[in-house]
Formats: sequence, C-alpha cells, structure tokens
Amino acid sequence: MMERILCVLIGYAFGLIQTGYFYGKAKHVDIRKQGSGNAGTTNALRTLGWKAGLITLLGDCFKCVFAVVTVHLLFGKSHADILPVLSMYAGMGAVLGHNYPFYLNFRGGKGIAATAGLILSTTNVWIVLICLFLFVGTVAVTRYVSVGSLLVVTAYLIAVIAYGRMGGFGVEQRYLYEIYAIAALLAVSAFYMHRANIRRLMSGTENKIHVGKSK
Repeated sequence: MMERILCVLIGYAFGLIQTGYFYGKAKHVDIRKQGSGNAGTTNALRTLGWKAGLITLLGDCFKCVFAVVTVHLLFGKSHADILPVLSMYAGMGAVLGHNYPFYLNFRGGKGIAATAGLILSTTNVWIVLICLFLFVGTVAVTRYVSVGSLLVVTAYLIAVIAYGRMGGFGVEQRYLYEIYAIAALLAVSAFYMHRANIRRLMSGTENKIHVGKSK
C-alpha cells in the first residue's frame, strides 16, 4: 500500500507544474484571470494564442509521462509484477496535482492533457491513436473541446477495460480491478471538472474553440 501512496505523491508533485500558469506569468498574465479562468490548454489557447496552447498541452501531457517514468525507475526492479498498477497511481496523482495545485488555492486545469500523458505512457499505440483521432475529429467537426475531451476519457475507460481483458497490462486479474477503478475515477473526475461545460452544452451556450493571437 505504501508504494501506491508514494506513486500518487510522485504524480502529484509532477502535476503541480502548471505549464499554462507559468507561461502566462512569463508574459505578465495570470491565465486564471483571463477567459474561463482555467489554467489548462484550452484557456491558454484562447487567451494567449496557439503557441501558448501548444506549450501548455505538451507540458501538461509530459509531466504525467515523466511521473510514470520516475515510477518505473524507482520500482521497475522491486515491483515489476505490479508496475502497470503503480504507473496508473502516478498518473492519477499527476491529474490531481494538475487539477488541485495547493499553491494556487487548488485551482488548476481540468486534467485532460495530463490524462493524455497517462494514455501515452501506459497503453499501446493503437489506443493512443484511437483517442487522438477521436479528439481531433470531434473538435474539428463540432469545434467543442469539451465534447472531444469527454469522449476521449470515456473511450479511454472502455479501452483500458478491453486492453486489460486481453492481457495487455500483464498483471494478475486482482490488480486489473485497481487499474479499471483508476481509469473510472479519472473519467468521473473529467466529467465533474467539465460540469459547467456540460450545462452550457445542454443550453446551447458552450463556447466553440477560438484561437487568440499568439503573445
């Protein structure tokens, strides 16, 4: 149990790296006081431009990847049999750190880019490509980032269960339930963080993607 808690803490520490917030500060802008008030990729894209959006996306995605890599380095030999499980705990921690950074009064992003990092570092290339094309295709057609994000976390949950049943994680059955539970919690968290977006989608007032000028 202690190794799981440690992995969550490692992930949380990496998740605290608020790429959009720090990028905005470098430009003398508090991104949380602009646009939607969110510190994630979409708000960075809308308020600071495509360059800020891309940097925020990559930074928030790869901080989760680095958390998983760190767990592999620490536990790769001693806990090889449950390494996929520990990786999921690290990813969950990264999403928590991203969404609830203590030094920003627990106001961060919505966890989608960090979850993308988890998808990238814990599944296979086919799941990555499916989630990528689903997100890009949905946003391209609807221009709603929120819809693409929610579809991706839903598809990810389904894919994790299917991947586990096919033996993709290479762990005993009893450990698969932990992996499924974490994927489910991440999906629920994403829907919770997007609750305002869901209300706007239902009322027809959700904002479509709009790229601001690069700053």
